[in-house]
Amino acid sequence: MTDTQGAARPGQLSIDHTTVEGIRVVTLRGEIDHAVKDLLSEALLSCDGAAPRRTVVDLSGVTFMDSSGINVFVAVHQAASDGQGWVRIAGAQESVLRLLEIVGLDEVIGCHPTVGQALTA
Repeated sequence: MTDTQGAARPGQLSIDHTTVEGIRVVTLRGEIDHAVKDLLSEALLSCDGAAPRRTVVDLSGVTFMDSSGINVFVAVHQAASDGQGWVRIAGAQESVLRLLEIVGLDEVIGCHPTVGQALTA
């Protein structure tokens, strides 16, 4: 299953959804900032605010993320944990990974070099 929301302008966030062996994989491309935080939340949470049980978020195409993205990931992690599930991050570029490390989110949400590693961790 694949669901794609395309970016209207360069840098804007695009979102692809797939499922691999029952695990939801959300691939993001572009920039994550205040302007797209609601779109990101909708992509990662269901309409009732719950996160799917198991989600891998592929950030390999994300070139920028600010605190808005951090806040969304914290909410998604909490929702997934409440449902006895998990969320993992894969492929974050150096600048995005550095932000995750600075705020300590990499200690809460597993960060992996590739989607494949995140799926099997």
